[in-house]
Amino acid sequence: MTDARRLGADEATFIAAVRAEDTARFALLTERHRRELQVHCYRMLANYEDAQDMTQETFLRAWNKRESFKGHAALRTWLYRIATNACLDFLDKRNDRTPVPAELPGADSEVRYLQPYPDRMLPEDPQESVVARETIELAFIVAVQHLPPRQRAVFILRDVLGWPASKAADTLELTVASVTSALQRARVTMREQLPDRRLDWRSPTQELSNDERGVVKSYIDAHERNDLDGLVSLLRYDLRFAMPPEPGILIMTAKDAVDGWVSNGLFQRGYDDWRCITTTVNRMPAAALYLRTPDDPEYRLFTIAVLHIVDGKIAELTGFDATDKPWLGLPPTL
Repeated sequence: MTDARRLGADEATFIAAVRAEDTARFALLTERHRRELQVHCYRMLANYEDAQDMTQETFLRAWNKRESFKGHAALRTWLYRIATNACLDFLDKRNDRTPVPAELPGADSEVRYLQPYPDRMLPEDPQESVVARETIELAFIVAVQHLPPRQRAVFILRDVLGWPASKAADTLELTVASVTSALQRARVTMREQLPDRRLDWRSPTQELSNDERGVVKSYIDAHERNDLDGLVSLLRYDLRFAMPPEPGILIMTAKDAVDGWVSNGLFQRGYDDWRCITTTVNRMPAAALYLRTPDDPEYRLFTIAVLHIVDGKIAELTGFDATDKPWLGLPPTL
């Protein structure tokens, strides 16, 4: 991958638009990259709303820096550079955008600002390296957050997007040696965070398996029928459960998990009339849960449960509050 080439059509058109102060053409040329840039910002920040903001910031910076674009690099590369540095500037200013020590037993740290990424907002015709399933799943996104910001940027540019060291170094204003060193350290951390995951993060995107679809269907059926034994049977013995931004990543038995939900009011009166629909976020199977309370004629969107399924069992369940999040693209009522 290199930018040593003759000026491409997009780059020539972009330069012409800049010279003519043609804002409409500028917007047309940059807007086509919005979705992949937003995925890039999401990997950097693990928060969908922050990623939206930083993508918009990228376009604002691109307009302000438009005269600096000479076509020496591809337009796409230039935008990625701006997006990466916008995210790094954001992280420099926010001390609440790093993992925090876990307050409850079962995990070393947690990412409370984590949000799901709606699949409908992924690029429609993605390059494999942009949204390979392994690089958008929640476990990967959380693991990346354990890297210091510049290591994080190096890892994403080099191992996810496949940029050469020289290109990443130019983007981050580092030496090639510094980029190589940062990447080595980042890979060690990723192995520690994901010991059972491979480090080839550029495999082709995969659709949900029939096994995953079947487990989601059974989970929804058990939830709607308040079938506690059915839910227990679907959960792996060492279930990993979290519900950001609430504190606590818990690793517990299936029965303890369901008993805990019941003790907190779930499946009790007022929280026992459910309808659910199957969806996907982060290229993972998920169930959108709708609750109807006794004084309400409609089922209202309540929570989205994102499931990591291993050998026919739910190994990880991450719940997110789904209210007041229209960007999830889910109907508010059923």
